[in-house]
Amino acid sequence: MASFFKDFWTRFTGGGDSSVTEPAAEAVEYKGFRIRPAPYPSKGQYQTAGIIEKDSETGLKEHRFVRAETHASKADAEAFAVVKGKQIIDEQGDRIFG
Repeated sequence: MASFFKDFWTRFTGGGDSSVTEPAAEAVEYKGFRIRPAPYPSKGQYQTAGIIEKDSETGLKEHRFVRAETHASKADAEAFAVVKGKQIIDEQGDRIFG
């Protein structure tokens, strides 16, 4: 079980095999936040994941999220990550950084 979390964290934080790097998805602006889809390969599919960012007077704030949904294509996972990011922003707003 520990190796699962280590593998997950390595993939989510951009570590691992640099020969397999894929270009990052474009950020989407939404209500003063930026949503950066960050799906990663998992068991032949792509895991829903992303980063919500917001500029503040104290610097860049960042919230990373991962959801259970997987998708057959990276494009589908990126699109769904934007939908989930918007939902998180609508439900929690700035509280996601606290």
